[in-house]
Amino acid sequence: MASAGDLVTAPPSLGELLSRHPWPKELTDKGRPLEFLWHFELDATPSELWPFISDTSRLNRAMGVTRMNFEERDGVLHGSAVNGGFLQEWVEVPWTWVAEREMTSVRLYSRGFAHSVRGIFELHPLGERTRVSVYFGWVPRGFWQRWLLGIGMRPLEREFSRVLGEVERTIGDARRASNPFVMAPPALSEEARRRLDELGKRLVADGVEPELVRRIAEHLSSEDEMDLFRIQILPLARRWKQAEDAVLEAFLKATRIGLLSLSWDVICPHCRGVRSEVRTLGELPKRGDCKACGIDFETASDEAIEVTFHVHPSIREVQRQFFCSAEPAFKSHIKLQQLVPPGERLRCTTALAPGRYRLRVSGLPEARALEVREESEAAEVEWRPGADIAPESRPSPELVLENDADEPRTFVVETPTWSDDALRPARLLSFQQFRDLFTEEYLGSDVQLSVGRQTILFTDVVGSTKLYATRGDPGAFVDVKRHFTEILEVVKQHHGAIVKTIGDAAMAAFPSPVDALAAAEQIQLRLPPGREDLSIRVRASINAGPCIAVNLNTNLDYFGNTVNLAAKLQACAEAGQIAFPAALLDQPGVKELLESKQAELHEESFETPGAGNLRVLRWDVNP
Repeated sequence: MASAGDLVTAPPSLGELLSRHPWPKELTDKGRPLEFLWHFELDATPSELWPFISDTSRLNRAMGVTRMNFEERDGVLHGSAVNGGFLQEWVEVPWTWVAEREMTSVRLYSRGFAHSVRGIFELHPLGERTRVSVYFGWVPRGFWQRWLLGIGMRPLEREFSRVLGEVERTIGDARRASNPFVMAPPALSEEARRRLDELGKRLVADGVEPELVRRIAEHLSSEDEMDLFRIQILPLARRWKQAEDAVLEAFLKATRIGLLSLSWDVICPHCRGVRSEVRTLGELPKRGDCKACGIDFETASDEAIEVTFHVHPSIREVQRQFFCSAEPAFKSHIKLQQLVPPGERLRCTTALAPGRYRLRVSGLPEARALEVREESEAAEVEWRPGADIAPESRPSPELVLENDADEPRTFVVETPTWSDDALRPARLLSFQQFRDLFTEEYLGSDVQLSVGRQTILFTDVVGSTKLYATRGDPGAFVDVKRHFTEILEVVKQHHGAIVKTIGDAAMAAFPSPVDALAAAEQIQLRLPPGREDLSIRVRASINAGPCIAVNLNTNLDYFGNTVNLAAKLQACAEAGQIAFPAALLDQPGVKELLESKQAELHEESFETPGAGNLRVLRWDVNP
């Protein structure tokens, strides 16, 4: 890493930087700023550096900065820390940033050495290298506070140089360099270690693979506490190269025996932060709110709830740790957040890559779409709330933000898609092992929970009247129960869950049409004509689409048009057959599955109330 004096091009002077980031008059009215500006040139691109530099909480911890505490009150973030034996308390002003280009933080102190402090990071691309400019400006409360702050800031430039150098080496050779932001936790106590070993043996006895148990135990005992506070299992499954269903089942079993706890987290649709956590499904509220974003929202939407895990305190007491609020790191979907004063225009050079973005202003209901395309010639996009904007631009466009209101406004550019790392209720409620292990879970009577797009399978016994007449009630009951057991086995093998049984019919849910079709075929193959030990034959019907979960007779049930049509399509099938809408062929993998099975399909028209005729396909699996 080069020092400031080794830079090929001149770094910005203090005056140049402040011309881009002028001090608000209300801050400098309280005193003359004490300012520091450092420059570092790194052998990495801005896109490589941004995940490290924007995560200022881990960056600060790596530099030895004191731990901080944050508490949100009425939408305002209040912070505190002890520095040199003196308590500092402040209000954390919402950060502003342009991803991969710059970020600014402001703290307004009610107690401590200063009235305020501003921190500014700028990333200047230099080909395949990057110049990082770091600025701090304090407004001290008096002479002695200015002197103390000057002494306290002296080692910080050296610490930045050290940690950024480690980041540079990590990016340059990720295989050999250790991540400077990862900290080893304290060793477990003997009692906690003994309990972890005992619970691990119970998991193995309960059918969890020993290697997976070893990985879980290692993760809980040695993972960085900043990563362990809120455990997302899908990234872990990828990292461990384990099947997601196997990891999910292991974590659910670990929860039942007290190794972990399960959390249902209410997520703000704007900042995507956790607004509340409840321990059971029945405690989920009908609505959530985010005072920081100034919105309230229904929890019925697809992304409003995320399921996470926490290590049980008998193993490790894991507290959420902050060394900075690190707002850009916690809102990585937001690529630009800028506060524009009333009546002003602000130009921002972005690093937006090709893709689709949503442009919104905090507190306003409207949103605009921007498509960034390599083929576009538009280099600039003007954005004024209430006015139309250019529908597309080339990569890294310049945004001109115009605020014609009488009050400050926060402009936000974000990616509309959500992370694939989140475990949603849709996945969990369609997972048979969850329904088996957590039979006591239920929804509040007034809560409707979106479970997104599901594939619903219905099966029904054909000729049940004859079955009861020939076998008698006791014998027929035994046969029906046995056929339910076989259906359950097949559903579990194909990543689905039994939602309910009604008489001699079963309803199951699957994450994909391919899983549902494969399960339906297997069910028909297991219940062929002429089977000696079980003479039951079934018809099957399938439909896919959005569903909601509701509380029905204290059970988790699925409801909606998708479910209704799946049930009605039973009329299109007979014994050994599967009926489904022809539109299902357009779903990923369905045509390929049917072709691989050499499926014999017959088309017919089915009249649906209020929707007219529907093209339905019937698969003769085992007629």
